[in-house]
Amino acid sequence: MAKQVKHTTTTGPQKRPPIVVVMGHIDHGKSTLLDYIRKSNVVDKEVGGITQHLSAYVVPHTTKEGAKETITFLDTPGHEAFQKMRLRGADVADIAILVVSAEDGVKPQTLEALASIKNAHIPFIVAINKIDKPGADIPRTQSSLIEHEIYIEGMGGDIPWAPISAKTGAGIPELLDLVILAADLAELTGDPTTPARGQVIEGKLDTKRGNTATLIIKDGTLHSGQFIVSGTAMAPVRIMEDFTGKPIKEASLSTPVGIVGFSEIPSAGAAFVAVRSKKEAEAMTESARLRLERRENVRSDLPTIPILIKADVLGTIDAIEHELAKFESDRIAVRIIDAAVGPITASDVQNVSATKSAIIVGFNVSVERQARDLAERLGVEIDTFSIIYELSQWLNDALKHRTPQLEEEVVTGKVKLLKHFSTQKNVHVLGGRLEEGVIKARQRVRILRRDIEIGKGTLKNLQQHKSDVQQITEGEFGMQLETRTEIAPGDYLMPYDTVIS
Repeated sequence: MAKQVKHTTTTGPQKRPPIVVVMGHIDHGKSTLLDYIRKSNVVDKEVGGITQHLSAYVVPHTTKEGAKETITFLDTPGHEAFQKMRLRGADVADIAILVVSAEDGVKPQTLEALASIKNAHIPFIVAINKIDKPGADIPRTQSSLIEHEIYIEGMGGDIPWAPISAKTGAGIPELLDLVILAADLAELTGDPTTPARGQVIEGKLDTKRGNTATLIIKDGTLHSGQFIVSGTAMAPVRIMEDFTGKPIKEASLSTPVGIVGFSEIPSAGAAFVAVRSKKEAEAMTESARLRLERRENVRSDLPTIPILIKADVLGTIDAIEHELAKFESDRIAVRIIDAAVGPITASDVQNVSATKSAIIVGFNVSVERQARDLAERLGVEIDTFSIIYELSQWLNDALKHRTPQLEEEVVTGKVKLLKHFSTQKNVHVLGGRLEEGVIKARQRVRILRRDIEIGKGTLKNLQQHKSDVQQITEGEFGMQLETRTEIAPGDYLMPYDTVIS
Protein backbone atom coordinates (compact mmCIF):
# COMPACT_ATOMS: atom_id res chain seq x y z
CA MET A 1 0.00 0.00 0.00
CA ALA A 2 1.28 3.45 -0.87
CA LYS A 3 2.39 5.46 2.19
CA GLN A 4 0.29 8.47 3.09
CA VAL A 5 2.19 11.69 2.51
CA LYS A 6 2.51 13.70 5.71
CA HIS A 7 1.99 17.40 5.12
CA THR A 8 4.29 19.78 6.94
CA THR A 9 3.46 23.29 8.05
CA THR A 10 6.35 24.69 6.07
CA THR A 11 5.14 27.58 3.96
CA GLY A 12 6.14 28.29 0.39
CA PRO A 13 6.58 26.10 -2.67
CA GLN A 14 7.53 22.46 -2.22
CA LYS A 15 8.31 19.64 -4.62
CA ARG A 16 5.14 18.19 -6.12
CA PRO A 17 4.74 14.63 -7.51
CA PRO A 18 4.27 14.54 -11.29
CA ILE A 19 0.87 13.99 -12.88
CA VAL A 20 1.34 11.83 -15.97
CA VAL A 21 -0.91 11.16 -18.94
CA VAL A 22 -0.31 8.18 -21.24
CA MET A 23 -1.32 8.80 -24.84
CA GLY A 24 -0.99 7.15 -28.21
CA HIS A 25 -2.69 5.08 -30.91
CA ILE A 26 -5.61 2.97 -29.71
CA ASP A 27 -3.88 -0.35 -30.49
CA HIS A 28 -0.37 0.47 -29.34
CA GLY A 29 -0.79 -0.73 -25.77
CA LYS A 30 -1.28 2.36 -23.62
CA SER A 31 -4.08 0.72 -21.62
CA THR A 32 -1.94 -2.38 -21.12
CA LEU A 33 0.91 -0.18 -19.90
CA LEU A 34 -1.33 1.59 -17.40
CA ASP A 35 -2.74 -1.72 -16.20
CA TYR A 36 0.74 -3.15 -15.67
CA ILE A 37 1.96 -0.07 -13.78
CA ARG A 38 -1.12 -0.09 -11.56
CA LYS A 39 -1.12 -3.82 -10.82
CA SER A 40 2.60 -4.08 -10.22
CA ASN A 41 2.80 -1.04 -7.94
CA VAL A 42 -0.53 -1.10 -6.11
CA VAL A 43 -2.06 -4.08 -4.30
CA ASP A 44 -5.07 -5.27 -6.32
CA LYS A 45 -7.52 -4.98 -3.44
CA GLU A 46 -6.65 -1.30 -3.04
CA VAL A 47 -7.59 -0.34 -6.57
CA GLY A 48 -10.94 1.43 -6.70
CA GLY A 49 -12.23 2.29 -10.17
CA ILE A 50 -12.64 6.01 -9.70
CA THR A 51 -14.14 6.25 -13.16
CA GLN A 52 -14.46 4.07 -16.19
CA HIS A 53 -13.55 6.71 -18.73
CA LEU A 54 -10.85 8.75 -17.06
CA SER A 55 -9.10 7.04 -14.17
CA ALA A 56 -6.44 8.42 -11.86
CA TYR A 57 -4.26 6.65 -9.33
CA VAL A 58 -1.04 7.12 -7.40
CA VAL A 59 1.84 4.64 -7.64
CA PRO A 60 5.07 4.53 -5.62
CA HIS A 61 8.35 4.16 -7.48
CA THR A 62 11.89 3.63 -6.24
CA THR A 63 14.44 4.98 -8.71
CA LYS A 64 17.65 3.17 -9.57
CA GLU A 65 19.40 5.61 -7.20
CA GLY A 66 17.13 4.41 -4.38
CA ALA A 67 14.96 7.55 -4.12
CA LYS A 68 11.35 6.84 -3.13
CA GLU A 69 8.93 8.85 -5.26
CA THR A 70 5.23 8.84 -6.15
CA ILE A 71 3.65 9.36 -9.57
CA THR A 72 0.00 10.15 -10.33
CA PHE A 73 -1.29 8.58 -13.54
CA LEU A 74 -4.27 9.69 -15.62
CA ASP A 75 -5.89 7.65 -18.33
CA THR A 76 -7.66 9.11 -21.36
CA PRO A 77 -9.45 7.22 -24.16
CA GLY A 78 -7.34 6.61 -27.23
CA HIS A 79 -10.18 7.09 -29.75
CA GLU A 80 -9.29 10.00 -32.01
CA ALA A 81 -12.77 11.55 -31.84
CA PHE A 82 -12.37 12.11 -28.11
CA GLN A 83 -9.89 14.88 -28.83
CA LYS A 84 -11.37 17.15 -26.22
CA MET A 85 -10.96 14.51 -23.52
CA ARG A 86 -7.38 13.92 -24.56
CA LEU A 87 -6.71 17.64 -24.53
CA ARG A 88 -8.20 17.80 -21.08
CA GLY A 89 -5.93 14.98 -19.91
CA ALA A 90 -2.87 16.70 -21.35
CA ASP A 91 -3.90 20.03 -19.82
CA VAL A 92 -4.18 18.43 -16.37
CA ALA A 93 -0.92 16.53 -16.72
CA ASP A 94 2.63 17.71 -16.10
CA ILE A 95 4.30 15.04 -18.23
CA ALA A 96 3.11 12.80 -21.07
CA ILE A 97 4.17 9.34 -22.14
CA LEU A 98 3.67 8.84 -25.88
CA VAL A 99 3.28 5.11 -26.58
CA VAL A 100 4.39 3.88 -30.00
CA SER A 101 4.26 0.25 -31.12
CA ALA A 102 7.58 -1.35 -32.08
CA GLU A 103 5.62 -3.27 -34.72
CA ASP A 104 3.65 -0.44 -36.36
CA GLY A 105 5.59 2.77 -35.74
CA VAL A 106 3.91 6.17 -35.88
CA LYS A 107 0.20 6.21 -36.81
CA PRO A 108 -2.19 9.15 -37.43
CA GLN A 109 -3.56 8.90 -33.88
CA THR A 110 0.02 9.04 -32.59
CA LEU A 111 0.41 12.41 -34.28
CA GLU A 112 -2.92 13.64 -32.92
CA ALA A 113 -1.85 12.66 -29.42
CA LEU A 114 1.45 14.48 -30.00
CA ALA A 115 -0.44 17.59 -31.10
CA SER A 116 -2.43 17.49 -27.86
CA ILE A 117 0.78 17.21 -25.85
CA LYS A 118 2.37 20.12 -27.70
CA ASN A 119 -0.76 22.24 -27.25
CA ALA A 120 -0.52 21.64 -23.51
CA HIS A 121 3.17 22.66 -23.55
CA ILE A 122 4.31 19.76 -21.39
CA PRO A 123 7.45 17.58 -21.71
CA PHE A 124 6.99 14.03 -22.95
CA ILE A 125 8.75 10.69 -23.09
CA VAL A 126 8.42 8.15 -25.90
CA ALA A 127 7.73 4.55 -24.87
CA ILE A 128 8.46 2.12 -27.70
CA ASN A 129 6.14 -0.71 -26.70
CA LYS A 130 5.65 -4.36 -27.72
CA ILE A 131 9.38 -5.14 -27.86
CA ASP A 132 8.45 -8.71 -26.88
CA LYS A 133 6.55 -9.24 -30.14
CA PRO A 134 8.14 -11.23 -33.01
CA GLY A 135 7.50 -8.34 -35.40
CA ALA A 136 9.14 -5.74 -33.16
CA ASP A 137 11.73 -3.61 -34.96
CA ILE A 138 13.12 -0.85 -32.75
CA PRO A 139 15.44 0.72 -35.39
CA ARG A 140 12.56 0.90 -37.86
CA THR A 141 10.32 2.48 -35.20
CA GLN A 142 13.05 5.00 -34.37
CA SER A 143 13.24 5.92 -38.03
CA SER A 144 9.45 6.29 -38.15
CA LEU A 145 9.66 8.72 -35.23
CA ILE A 146 12.37 10.78 -36.91
CA GLU A 147 10.41 10.86 -40.17
CA HIS A 148 7.56 12.51 -38.26
CA GLU A 149 9.89 15.01 -36.56
CA ILE A 150 9.87 13.27 -33.18
CA TYR A 151 13.57 13.60 -32.47
CA ILE A 152 14.48 11.14 -29.71
CA GLU A 153 17.77 10.92 -27.81
CA GLY A 154 20.51 9.13 -29.70
CA MET A 155 18.84 9.98 -33.02
CA GLY A 156 19.67 13.68 -33.23
CA GLY A 157 17.19 14.90 -30.62
CA ASP A 158 16.63 15.38 -26.90
CA ILE A 159 13.31 13.58 -26.34
CA PRO A 160 13.91 10.75 -23.83
CA TRP A 161 12.67 7.30 -24.76
CA ALA A 162 12.58 3.76 -23.42
CA PRO A 163 12.00 0.36 -25.06
CA ILE A 164 9.33 -1.47 -23.05
CA SER A 165 6.94 -4.38 -22.98
CA ALA A 166 3.67 -3.47 -21.28
CA LYS A 167 2.88 -7.17 -21.25
CA THR A 168 6.02 -8.51 -19.51
CA GLY A 169 7.05 -5.32 -17.70
CA ALA A 170 10.45 -5.13 -19.39
CA GLY A 171 11.82 -1.59 -19.40
CA ILE A 172 9.00 -0.10 -17.30
CA PRO A 173 11.20 0.71 -14.24
CA GLU A 174 13.54 2.60 -16.59
CA LEU A 175 10.54 4.40 -18.10
CA LEU A 176 9.39 5.51 -14.64
CA ASP A 177 12.92 6.69 -13.87
CA LEU A 178 12.67 8.93 -16.95
CA VAL A 179 9.35 10.28 -15.65
CA ILE A 180 10.94 11.23 -12.33
CA LEU A 181 13.90 12.81 -14.14
CA ALA A 182 11.55 14.84 -16.36
CA ALA A 183 9.62 15.94 -13.27
CA ASP A 184 12.84 17.06 -11.56
CA LEU A 185 13.83 19.05 -14.64
CA ALA A 186 10.37 20.66 -14.76
CA GLU A 187 10.78 21.70 -11.10
CA LEU A 188 7.16 20.95 -10.23
CA THR A 189 6.11 22.71 -7.04
CA GLY A 190 3.06 23.53 -4.97
CA ASP A 191 2.22 25.08 -1.61
CA PRO A 192 0.32 22.66 0.64
CA THR A 193 -0.58 25.45 3.08
CA THR A 194 -2.86 27.24 0.59
CA PRO A 195 -6.51 26.37 -0.26
CA ALA A 196 -6.74 23.51 -2.76
CA ARG A 197 -7.25 24.17 -6.44
CA GLY A 198 -7.08 21.93 -9.48
CA GLN A 199 -9.32 20.36 -12.11
CA VAL A 200 -12.28 18.05 -12.37
CA ILE A 201 -11.26 14.85 -14.13
CA GLU A 202 -14.67 13.23 -14.31
CA GLY A 203 -18.17 13.72 -12.97
CA LYS A 204 -21.05 11.30 -12.87
CA LEU A 205 -24.36 10.48 -11.22
CA ASP A 206 -24.01 7.57 -8.83
CA THR A 207 -27.46 6.01 -8.40
CA LYS A 208 -26.77 5.32 -4.72
CA ARG A 209 -24.63 8.30 -3.73
CA GLY A 210 -25.79 11.15 -5.96
CA ASN A 211 -23.58 13.56 -7.89
CA THR A 212 -19.92 12.60 -7.59
CA ALA A 213 -16.69 13.80 -9.14
CA THR A 214 -13.04 12.92 -9.33
CA LEU A 215 -10.68 15.84 -8.80
CA ILE A 216 -6.95 16.25 -9.16
CA ILE A 217 -5.29 18.71 -6.78
CA LYS A 218 -2.68 20.84 -8.53
CA ASP A 219 -1.93 23.13 -5.59
CA GLY A 220 -2.80 23.49 -1.93
CA THR A 221 -4.46 21.04 0.48
CA LEU A 222 -8.11 20.04 0.62
CA HIS A 223 -9.51 19.53 4.12
CA SER A 224 -12.68 17.90 5.34
CA GLY A 225 -15.22 20.57 6.29
CA GLN A 226 -14.36 22.91 3.42
CA PHE A 227 -16.46 23.52 0.29
CA ILE A 228 -15.53 22.92 -3.35
CA VAL A 229 -16.70 25.20 -6.16
CA SER A 230 -16.46 24.32 -9.85
CA GLY A 231 -18.42 26.59 -12.16
CA THR A 232 -22.06 26.43 -11.07
CA ALA A 233 -21.49 23.26 -9.02
CA MET A 234 -20.54 23.12 -5.35
CA ALA A 235 -20.07 20.42 -2.74
CA PRO A 236 -19.29 20.22 0.97
CA VAL A 237 -16.17 18.17 1.65
CA ARG A 238 -17.83 15.58 3.87
CA ILE A 239 -17.23 12.37 1.92
CA MET A 240 -13.72 12.42 0.44
CA GLU A 241 -11.98 9.28 -0.79
CA ASP A 242 -8.57 8.48 -2.18
CA PHE A 243 -8.09 6.54 -5.41
CA THR A 244 -8.50 3.23 -3.54
CA GLY A 245 -11.92 4.25 -2.25
CA LYS A 246 -10.63 4.75 1.32
CA PRO A 247 -12.15 7.69 3.26
CA ILE A 248 -9.64 10.45 3.98
CA LYS A 249 -9.73 13.76 5.87
CA GLU A 250 -7.29 15.70 3.72
CA ALA A 251 -5.46 15.48 0.41
CA SER A 252 -2.69 17.56 -1.09
CA LEU A 253 -0.38 18.03 -4.05
CA SER A 254 -1.03 15.92 -7.18
CA THR A 255 -3.55 13.72 -5.38
CA PRO A 256 -6.72 12.42 -7.07
CA VAL A 257 -9.78 12.42 -4.81
CA GLY A 258 -13.40 11.38 -5.12
CA ILE A 259 -15.94 13.83 -3.73
CA VAL A 260 -19.60 12.99 -3.09
CA GLY A 261 -22.48 15.46 -2.71
CA PHE A 262 -22.25 18.03 -5.52
CA SER A 263 -25.25 20.29 -6.10
CA GLU A 264 -24.99 19.33 -9.78
CA ILE A 265 -22.51 17.27 -11.77
CA PRO A 266 -19.46 19.47 -12.37
CA SER A 267 -18.09 19.75 -15.89
CA ALA A 268 -15.20 17.47 -16.72
CA GLY A 269 -12.04 19.50 -17.27
CA ALA A 270 -13.34 22.49 -15.32
CA ALA A 271 -11.25 24.17 -12.65
CA PHE A 272 -12.19 23.89 -9.00
CA VAL A 273 -11.22 25.81 -5.87
CA ALA A 274 -11.72 25.12 -2.18
CA VAL A 275 -13.33 27.75 0.08
CA ARG A 276 -13.99 27.78 3.80
CA SER A 277 -17.69 28.62 3.99
CA LYS A 278 -20.97 27.67 2.31
CA LYS A 279 -21.81 31.38 1.91
CA GLU A 280 -18.63 31.98 -0.09
CA ALA A 281 -19.30 28.90 -2.24
CA GLU A 282 -22.88 30.01 -2.99
CA ALA A 283 -21.72 33.48 -4.02
CA MET A 284 -19.18 31.99 -6.44
CA THR A 285 -21.66 29.58 -8.06
CA GLU A 286 -24.22 32.36 -8.52
CA SER A 287 -21.60 34.52 -10.23
CA ALA A 288 -20.70 31.61 -12.52
CA ARG A 289 -24.38 31.05 -13.32
CA LEU A 290 -24.83 34.68 -14.38
CA ARG A 291 -21.77 34.46 -16.66
CA LEU A 292 -23.19 31.31 -18.23
CA GLU A 293 -26.55 32.97 -18.88
CA ARG A 294 -24.87 35.90 -20.62
CA ARG A 295 -22.93 33.49 -22.83
CA GLU A 296 -26.08 31.55 -23.76
CA ASN A 297 -27.79 34.74 -24.85
CA VAL A 298 -25.22 35.37 -27.57
CA ARG A 299 -26.73 35.30 -31.07
CA SER A 300 -30.24 34.89 -29.69
CA ASP A 301 -31.48 36.58 -32.87
CA LEU A 302 -30.89 33.38 -34.85
CA PRO A 303 -33.32 30.46 -35.14
CA THR A 304 -32.29 27.93 -32.51
CA ILE A 305 -32.04 24.14 -32.76
CA PRO A 306 -32.45 22.70 -29.25
CA ILE A 307 -30.52 19.52 -28.44
CA LEU A 308 -30.84 17.29 -25.39
CA ILE A 309 -27.84 15.01 -24.78
CA LYS A 310 -27.83 11.82 -22.73
CA ALA A 311 -24.58 9.88 -22.38
CA ASP A 312 -22.87 7.27 -20.23
CA VAL A 313 -20.48 9.72 -18.53
CA LEU A 314 -19.72 13.44 -18.63
CA GLY A 315 -16.54 12.87 -20.57
CA THR A 316 -18.63 11.56 -23.45
CA ILE A 317 -20.82 14.67 -23.26
CA ASP A 318 -17.59 16.66 -23.62
CA ALA A 319 -16.84 14.82 -26.85
CA ILE A 320 -20.36 15.42 -28.23
CA GLU A 321 -20.14 19.12 -27.38
CA HIS A 322 -16.76 19.18 -29.13
CA GLU A 323 -18.41 17.78 -32.28
CA LEU A 324 -21.27 20.29 -32.01
CA ALA A 325 -18.77 23.14 -31.70
CA LYS A 326 -17.47 22.24 -35.18
CA PHE A 327 -20.86 23.11 -36.71
CA GLU A 328 -20.71 26.67 -38.00
CA SER A 329 -23.65 28.60 -39.41
CA ASP A 330 -24.72 32.23 -39.61
CA ARG A 331 -28.34 31.11 -39.96
CA ILE A 332 -29.01 28.89 -36.94
CA ALA A 333 -27.74 28.57 -33.40
CA VAL A 334 -27.36 25.25 -31.60
CA ARG A 335 -28.46 25.29 -27.97
CA ILE A 336 -27.91 22.39 -25.59
CA ILE A 337 -31.07 22.51 -23.48
CA ASP A 338 -29.88 19.70 -21.21
CA ALA A 339 -26.94 17.32 -20.97
CA ALA A 340 -27.03 14.55 -18.44
CA VAL A 341 -25.77 11.09 -17.62
CA GLY A 342 -28.17 8.14 -17.86
CA PRO A 343 -30.75 6.51 -20.16
CA ILE A 344 -33.23 8.45 -22.29
CA THR A 345 -36.50 8.62 -20.35
CA ALA A 346 -40.10 9.63 -21.00
CA SER A 347 -39.38 12.74 -18.96
CA ASP A 348 -36.67 13.71 -21.47
CA VAL A 349 -39.17 13.36 -24.32
CA GLN A 350 -41.75 15.45 -22.50
CA ASN A 351 -39.15 18.13 -21.81
CA VAL A 352 -38.44 18.67 -25.52
CA SER A 353 -41.87 17.87 -27.00
CA ALA A 354 -43.05 21.48 -26.81
CA THR A 355 -39.89 22.74 -28.51
CA LYS A 356 -39.95 22.82 -32.30
CA SER A 357 -37.11 20.96 -34.08
CA ALA A 358 -35.64 19.58 -30.83
CA ILE A 359 -33.35 16.56 -31.08
CA ILE A 360 -32.54 13.97 -28.39
CA VAL A 361 -29.10 12.45 -28.86
CA GLY A 362 -27.93 9.45 -26.86
CA PHE A 363 -24.45 7.95 -26.72
CA ASN A 364 -23.83 4.55 -25.15
CA VAL A 365 -27.18 4.74 -23.37
CA SER A 366 -30.47 2.89 -23.68
CA VAL A 367 -33.89 4.35 -24.55
CA GLU A 368 -36.62 3.34 -22.15
CA ARG A 369 -39.65 1.75 -23.85
CA GLN A 370 -42.01 4.43 -22.52
CA ALA A 371 -39.69 7.12 -23.91
CA ARG A 372 -39.63 5.53 -27.37
CA ASP A 373 -43.43 5.10 -27.47
CA LEU A 374 -44.00 8.67 -26.30
CA ALA A 375 -41.49 10.04 -28.83
CA GLU A 376 -43.35 8.29 -31.67
CA ARG A 377 -46.67 9.78 -30.52
CA LEU A 378 -45.29 13.29 -30.06
CA GLY A 379 -43.04 13.30 -33.13
CA VAL A 380 -39.83 13.76 -31.15
CA GLU A 381 -36.64 12.62 -32.88
CA ILE A 382 -34.37 10.31 -30.87
CA ASP A 383 -31.11 8.91 -32.17
CA THR A 384 -28.59 6.82 -30.26
CA PHE A 385 -24.99 5.99 -31.15
CA SER A 386 -22.03 4.00 -29.92
CA ILE A 387 -19.51 5.29 -32.47
CA ILE A 388 -18.60 8.96 -32.25
CA TYR A 389 -17.90 9.30 -36.00
CA GLU A 390 -21.44 8.20 -36.85
CA LEU A 391 -22.86 10.62 -34.31
CA SER A 392 -20.73 13.45 -35.69
CA GLN A 393 -21.92 12.82 -39.26
CA TRP A 394 -25.53 12.49 -38.17
CA LEU A 395 -25.43 15.72 -36.17
CA ASN A 396 -24.08 17.65 -39.14
CA ASP A 397 -26.72 16.22 -41.47
CA ALA A 398 -29.53 16.83 -38.98
CA LEU A 399 -28.49 20.41 -38.34
CA LYS A 400 -28.05 21.18 -42.03
CA HIS A 401 -31.51 19.72 -42.72
CA ARG A 402 -32.94 22.10 -40.12
CA THR A 403 -31.07 25.14 -41.44
CA PRO A 404 -33.53 27.58 -43.04
CA GLN A 405 -32.91 28.43 -46.67
CA LEU A 406 -31.45 31.85 -47.26
CA GLU A 407 -32.46 34.12 -50.12
CA GLU A 408 -29.66 36.41 -51.23
CA GLU A 409 -29.93 39.21 -53.78
CA VAL A 410 -26.93 39.19 -56.13
CA VAL A 411 -26.61 42.40 -58.17
CA THR A 412 -25.64 41.70 -61.80
CA GLY A 413 -25.32 45.20 -63.29
CA LYS A 414 -25.90 48.95 -63.14
CA VAL A 415 -28.14 50.96 -65.50
CA LYS A 416 -28.54 54.74 -65.78
CA LEU A 417 -32.00 55.90 -66.91
CA LEU A 418 -31.69 58.36 -69.79
CA LYS A 419 -35.31 58.98 -70.83
CA HIS A 420 -38.86 58.32 -69.62
CA PHE A 421 -41.19 57.86 -72.63
CA SER A 422 -44.54 56.87 -71.13
CA THR A 423 -46.44 55.12 -68.33
CA GLN A 424 -49.50 52.88 -68.53
CA LYS A 425 -50.86 50.87 -65.56
CA ASN A 426 -47.57 51.07 -63.65
CA VAL A 427 -45.55 49.93 -66.69
CA HIS A 428 -42.93 52.51 -67.64
CA VAL A 429 -41.32 52.71 -71.09
CA LEU A 430 -37.74 53.83 -70.56
CA GLY A 431 -34.43 54.35 -72.28
CA GLY A 432 -31.20 53.57 -70.45
CA ARG A 433 -27.49 52.84 -70.70
CA LEU A 434 -25.76 49.83 -69.16
CA GLU A 435 -22.75 51.07 -67.20
CA GLU A 436 -21.70 47.81 -65.51
CA GLY A 437 -22.34 44.08 -65.79
CA VAL A 438 -25.44 42.64 -67.42
CA ILE A 439 -29.22 43.14 -67.28
CA LYS A 440 -31.72 40.39 -68.16
CA ALA A 441 -35.39 40.27 -69.11
CA ARG A 442 -37.78 39.51 -66.20
CA GLN A 443 -35.15 40.46 -63.62
CA ARG A 444 -36.06 42.33 -60.47
CA VAL A 445 -34.35 45.70 -60.06
CA ARG A 446 -33.69 48.14 -57.26
CA ILE A 447 -34.39 51.79 -58.15
CA LEU A 448 -31.87 54.26 -56.74
CA ARG A 449 -31.90 58.05 -56.64
CA ARG A 450 -28.70 59.71 -55.38
CA ASP A 451 -27.56 56.33 -54.00
CA ILE A 452 -30.75 55.89 -51.95
CA GLU A 453 -33.15 53.05 -52.80
CA ILE A 454 -36.60 54.49 -53.58
CA GLY A 455 -38.32 51.33 -54.80
CA LYS A 456 -38.20 48.05 -56.71
CA GLY A 457 -39.58 46.82 -59.99
CA THR A 458 -39.67 44.00 -62.56
CA LEU A 459 -38.35 44.20 -66.13
CA LYS A 460 -41.13 43.16 -68.55
CA ASN A 461 -39.18 43.58 -71.76
CA LEU A 462 -35.78 44.58 -73.18
CA GLN A 463 -35.09 46.00 -76.66
CA GLN A 464 -31.88 46.83 -78.44
CA HIS A 465 -31.53 47.80 -82.11
CA LYS A 466 -35.37 47.61 -82.41
CA SER A 467 -35.39 43.92 -81.47
CA ASP A 468 -36.57 42.14 -78.32
CA VAL A 469 -33.63 40.60 -76.50
CA GLN A 470 -33.19 38.45 -73.39
CA GLN A 471 -30.26 40.38 -71.98
CA ILE A 472 -28.09 43.44 -72.49
CA THR A 473 -24.34 43.32 -72.04
CA GLU A 474 -23.39 46.81 -73.27
CA GLY A 475 -24.63 50.12 -74.68
CA GLU A 476 -27.99 51.88 -74.76
CA PHE A 477 -31.34 50.05 -74.89
CA GLY A 478 -35.07 50.36 -74.32
CA MET A 479 -37.12 48.63 -71.65
CA GLN A 480 -40.51 48.19 -70.03
CA LEU A 481 -40.33 48.35 -66.24
CA GLU A 482 -43.27 47.49 -63.97
CA THR A 483 -43.18 49.47 -60.73
CA ARG A 484 -45.38 51.69 -58.58
CA THR A 485 -42.42 53.97 -57.93
CA GLU A 486 -42.30 57.37 -59.62
CA ILE A 487 -39.07 57.31 -61.63
CA ALA A 488 -37.21 59.91 -63.64
CA PRO A 489 -34.15 60.30 -65.90
CA GLY A 490 -30.97 60.24 -63.81
CA ASP A 491 -32.21 57.44 -61.58
CA TYR A 492 -30.26 54.16 -61.53
CA LEU A 493 -31.46 50.57 -61.81
CA MET A 494 -29.56 47.77 -60.05
CA PRO A 495 -30.75 44.45 -61.56
CA TYR A 496 -30.36 41.44 -59.28
CA ASP A 497 -30.86 37.67 -59.15
CA THR A 498 -32.28 35.95 -56.08
CA VAL A 499 -30.08 33.04 -55.08
CA ILE A 500 -31.35 30.43 -52.57
CA SER A 501 -28.68 28.67 -50.52
